[in-house]
Amino acid sequence: MKRVLITGGAGFIGSNLALKLLNRGYEVTVIDNLNKQIHGEDPDKSYTYNLIKGKVNFIKGDVNNIQDWKKALEDVNIVVHLAAETGTGQSMYEINKYIDSNIGGTSKLLELLTNEQHKVEKLIVAASRAVYGEGKFECEKHGIVYPKSRLEEDMSKGDFEVKCPICKNMVTMLPTDEESALHPTSVYGFTKQAQEQLCMIVGTSIKLPVVAFRFQNVYGPGQSLKNPYTGILSIFSTRIKNSNDINIFEDGYETRDFVYIDDITDAIILGIENDNANFKVFNVGSGEKIDVLTVANTLKNKYGTNVQINVSGNYRLGDIRHNLGDLSYIKENLNYEPKVSFKQGISNFVDWVEKQEIEADNYEKSIQEMKDKGLYK
Repeated sequence: MKRVLITGGAGFIGSNLALKLLNRGYEVTVIDNLNKQIHGEDPDKSYTYNLIKGKVNFIKGDVNNIQDWKKALEDVNIVVHLAAETGTGQSMYEINKYIDSNIGGTSKLLELLTNEQHKVEKLIVAASRAVYGEGKFECEKHGIVYPKSRLEEDMSKGDFEVKCPICKNMVTMLPTDEESALHPTSVYGFTKQAQEQLCMIVGTSIKLPVVAFRFQNVYGPGQSLKNPYTGILSIFSTRIKNSNDINIFEDGYETRDFVYIDDITDAIILGIENDNANFKVFNVGSGEKIDVLTVANTLKNKYGTNVQINVSGNYRLGDIRHNLGDLSYIKENLNYEPKVSFKQGISNFVDWVEKQEIEADNYEKSIQEMKDKGLYK
């Protein structure tokens, strides 16, 4: 029987993964600090924590604590490293917290794996599409280009589209593949790039197989409804349940690759069980792009609400315009196929939300924090 350690395993992805691994006969250990931003003041009321409570070997601990790592790694064969701070906007002003957790916590793991005796045979690391920044585009004049951050002077005039970095003309978005240039536009994206590359460098040097998955925008039942910093389906749902209007950034036509939780956990299991994944990096997505205005209108219709959808023209520094992952590589190497369409996935998500207690809406507070730092315009 293989023993799997899931860091951040009481969270959204980790708890769903833990249940699937248990069903496949794995023994599962979870380490999680039960962050109040995700789980609330009372973890015993946390939906995802309760999914795994009593079913896994649970360690309340922190990835920044070396002793917690030592305890968690005992007799473990596979590490799935999910623990991370994840809010793109929040990362732009809580910089030290994101560096400490995402890079510092990973470095402690790698130092132990390098210098201590252990039974770890494989490391799976949760990377992110945020490492690509704006991603891959095509310019009529200059071909394939990788634009950097959009200019504030353009966005302040309501011009939100991405431009060619050479001629400044309009460009066409292409699915972003794993060979695309890496230039994250947020502190979060930078930490995920560092995390991924650290694992690959150290794993190669000590001959420990590493698999990195660059997740697109993950959603589904169990996503925290308490966290106002990440997950627009959850943020919008909490707004709606509190009878508050929905604020859409930019013009509403920014797009995302929303990938359902079951497709994410299936991909991780493919990485665990398939040696062809070793020392490779994969996008994990849905293969379809959905604009944010469509998300808001779909949620409004499904909840049967009269709240207003306000397209504000406001924008956050560090946000990207479009996102669609190229899935060719993971399909070729791991036979991965996303199974849940956005239409089905959002229905599943809404059905789940309808059964949950209404959470306090802290969205306005999160926006005010960004305004105070000059990051929300």
